[in-house]
Amino acid sequence: MIRASWASWAVWVSVLVSGCVSSGGPYGGMNSPVERPAGWGVSDEPRLVALVNEAPEVPREFRAAWVATVDNIDWPSEPGLSSASQQQEMLTLMDRAVRLGLNAIVFQIRPTADALYSSELEPWSYYLSGEQGVAPDPFYDPLSFAVEEAHRRGIELHVWLNPYRAAHPTASGTLDDSHVLSRFPEAVHEYGTQKWMDPGSPDIAQHSLDVILDVVRRYDIDGVHMDDYFYPYPANDDQGNRIDFPDSSFYNLYGDGLSRSDWRRRNVDDFIQRVYSGIKETKSWVLFGISPFGIWKPGYPENVTGFNQHENLYADARKWLNRGWVDYYTPQLYWAMESSGQPYPDLLDWWISENDQNRHIWPGIFTSRVILEGNSHWENNELVRQVAHTRSVPGATGNVHFSMRAIMPAKHGMGKDLAKSLYAEPALVPATHWLGVSTPNKPLLEYHSLGNRGYMSIEPGDDTEVRAWTVRIKTSAGWETRILPGWNRTIAVEDDVLGVVVNTVGRLGVTSVPVGLLRN
Repeated sequence: MIRASWASWAVWVSVLVSGCVSSGGPYGGMNSPVERPAGWGVSDEPRLVALVNEAPEVPREFRAAWVATVDNIDWPSEPGLSSASQQQEMLTLMDRAVRLGLNAIVFQIRPTADALYSSELEPWSYYLSGEQGVAPDPFYDPLSFAVEEAHRRGIELHVWLNPYRAAHPTASGTLDDSHVLSRFPEAVHEYGTQKWMDPGSPDIAQHSLDVILDVVRRYDIDGVHMDDYFYPYPANDDQGNRIDFPDSSFYNLYGDGLSRSDWRRRNVDDFIQRVYSGIKETKSWVLFGISPFGIWKPGYPENVTGFNQHENLYADARKWLNRGWVDYYTPQLYWAMESSGQPYPDLLDWWISENDQNRHIWPGIFTSRVILEGNSHWENNELVRQVAHTRSVPGATGNVHFSMRAIMPAKHGMGKDLAKSLYAEPALVPATHWLGVSTPNKPLLEYHSLGNRGYMSIEPGDDTEVRAWTVRIKTSAGWETRILPGWNRTIAVEDDVLGVVVNTVGRLGVTSVPVGLLRN
């Protein structure tokens, strides 16, 4: 909070500013005429205008981390923990995110056709209890808990679902009777060490879509997120020969004369388009984001070599971005700044150049390489440089870290290096204006005196949902910026404060015009 008391305040006044924070970048000017509420002298208007115009803009940057549940990478730390232990671990992750200056968490809730939330469509995840189909005991809903605790801290919660993976070798034991293998046995295949749902099956496509939209309907999430797993990464037999994905039966039924590769890409294209449309029809304000493999094809751009997702995962990730079937893209740019075949800056520039619909570009970075050893290890500075480079490039407005465990307290100090430098000042998520969310009205501020102490009350100016408040405080030492969660309706103050400027932040980062309160 802002601390203690003021001796006196003038009546509250509001200042209209022609432009709220621009979605085109983190900083922008504020210039406008002033409203003149009754009781505020004309001679004082210049001071109030100066206060608002002087207030620093709040930077716009998506700062997120993946919280992976497959193999218990990030949460919970192991299967079979008590409900209280699982909740405490989640609170520790959330509190750490706040201390690091993050403003979003990407939480994996469906790693293997299972659920880390209460679902009538799929069984409880093995990674919670150690046995698929077993609910937490005592019962609680991890997703409801995560959403509530994230929003309590002013953090967005995006749910991460794997659309086609059906089983992972790290989850031992028997699959539950409600699992897709029992419901659609003809459409789930053994492939390498995993079981994989067939994207060519209409039943699978509908089932995965139903799962996603069920979550969108029932939970107050901010986004739906998919990673790079569409068709599985290629597996080899004991002789080193590539195993083809066993989808001949569905290809024979639905191939329509296309080549196998084109048919597979069409299956994924159709699914992505249906997911985007379905989310917007259900809750138009929920974002849809994808984190594809960082290379579309070798040679794009021309100096890039490596894995071909277009021909191996049958993911035409460029098309989805070109067509605007997403709200944000998080290409997994898991290579170093100076990588000879996959330089981070060149790949980022290429994805930005393909962003025909001006969606958000928030590249994923492999922060967990600070944990790895040998040739795979990176020093912290490599990741700091990548975040700094992203910030310097027009068209990119944030990063997502893989994964949360790499920025938890540890001797490598990766989180500390981010928090004390690039993330030292708070940031709002970039505003998403194309989804038609209304601009909230300016907030209502009033100073209240309680003897030798005082506080300001903040109230919404209309019934638009308040996700946060931006608060700029001017003291004799300069300006301080804070972002408060929307439920917080009071700001304690001390007598060294000279003025305060506040904006309402609604859904999707859309902000009101500012309101200023000036001390006499």
